[in-house]
Amino acid sequence: MNLQHTIKAFIRPGETHYVAECVELAVVTQGVTLDETLANLREAVALHIEGEDLSTFGLVPNPTILYSFRQGAT
Repeated sequence: MNLQHTIKAFIRPGETHYVAECVELAVVTQGVTLDETLANLREAVALHIEGEDLSTFGLVPNPTILYSFRQGAT
């Protein structure tokens, strides 16, 4: 199996907050500012994968979060 080095996420503006959502993991979070949203995303991903065998998610140990910003709602 080819393990991934990155966790992909998209950040988009909501009505009152920014929303971040991972592509491969069931992780969604939000924040008032982009900085807060990114911090919340890092924390949510860390909590989601804590104590897990990352290879079951197709990930290498200590993967990087790669995010893209999307204008408008999707």
